[in-house]
Amino acid sequence: MNGADKGAGPSARSKRADARRNQETLLDAAASVFVAAGVEAPVRDIAAKAGVGVGTIYRHFPTRADLIIAVYRHQVEACAEAGPALLASSATPHAALGQWINLFVDFLVTKHGLAAVLRSDNAGFDTLHSYFLDRLLPVCTQLLDAAADAGEIRPGLKAYELMRGVGNLCIGAENDRDYDARRLVALLVEGLRQPH
Repeated sequence: MNGADKGAGPSARSKRADARRNQETLLDAAASVFVAAGVEAPVRDIAAKAGVGVGTIYRHFPTRADLIIAVYRHQVEACAEAGPALLASSATPHAALGQWINLFVDFLVTKHGLAAVLRSDNAGFDTLHSYFLDRLLPVCTQLLDAAADAGEIRPGLKAYELMRGVGNLCIGAENDRDYDARRLVALLVEGLRQPH
């Protein structure tokens, strides 16, 4: 038991776990609304999706930037944790890679909105971008290596190049209904396959 848990009974730990779950629910709802409607979506839409009052959101995240940064970090962690889980549960490593890239595309939509909100704070954005690379490059590398080791994709692909390519395909997608970035990203992932 660590020092923080000394004297904390089961109900205190349970309350912390409940608070963590509630915050995750709120961040999942915000991410979903941001993907669908952009980072300028009304807070009341996020509150409705999360099943909470607007005041609850403002109590946890006093500014829109606070909320967007929290969503960004939450999505990075969700993507990082999803990679190994998808490798373990998918039929093939290539299928796991495709599912992970779909999560990454949703994240990128939010990330592009974040860039606009944090334009005035380059240092803060640079810190978040480094965090993003540190957490997600190893996961993408693991997925690519597993698919290459299984003979499903060409060997020697670099995670940074794939993630950058996917990112480039997603630029502006949130502002153009006639452009389906997810379809083009699926073609890119399919194109990684090893020719037989």
